[in-house]
Amino acid sequence: MKRKQVVLFSLFCLMSMAFFGQRERVEYLPTFDERKIHYGFYLGLNQNDFKIALNDTNLTPAANITVTTTTGFNVGLITDLRLHKNINLRFEPGLMTNTKNILFNHLETPRDSLREVSSTFLRIPLLLKFSTDRYQNVRPYVLGGFSYNYNFSSNENNKDDNAAGQFRTTTSNFMYEVGFGIDIYLYYFKFSPSIRGIFAINNEVKYDNDPNSKWTAPINYMGTRGVFLTFSFE
Repeated sequence: MKRKQVVLFSLFCLMSMAFFGQRERVEYLPTFDERKIHYGFYLGLNQNDFKIALNDTNLTPAANITVTTTTGFNVGLITDLRLHKNINLRFEPGLMTNTKNILFNHLETPRDSLREVSSTFLRIPLLLKFSTDRYQNVRPYVLGGFSYNYNFSSNENNKDDNAAGQFRTTTSNFMYEVGFGIDIYLYYFKFSPSIRGIFAINNEVKYDNDPNSKWTAPINYMGTRGVFLTFSFE
């Protein structure tokens, strides 16, 4: 959590300095927002984990599952359609990579208690962006929408399950995301740092072949949730 707080605080400071430090009266790219459609790309970092809800089971000892994460990477393209002077529809297909460790603390041996889950998602989000009126060379905004996420690393069709050391997840997933950021108009392009939260809608766990599996039977729901730090160039 400390790493997330540092990242969020740093981006907040960057946005604050950009917004309150506008002393230059020359407006860059004054007609940029009048375009009906424009393109760009984005780079970013993510830190995702799983939200896990457990069933009431008769396992002994009782199930205890936690998740640890590493920092992942995002990259993608942007297509932006102007619907209104303050509303844009955005299509942002891209890739997201991340690795999570699932700890089954109720199991004793290292072979049974740890599963590394690597995810490589093809993300296809459709977002609505709501912007304030432009102030000199900055323009704050909020956005939200839904995405389809195809997980290349899911192993959903793998016949091996946790009994063979393989934790499986679903390939096709749906998520929603919300966020806020600020457009900064520079001489040649528009730069947009933002913070976004992403939350899975469907259950992503692929249950083991054994309905009484000590790994997946206790899980009622498991879904991705995370924070993105995104830098867009348009």
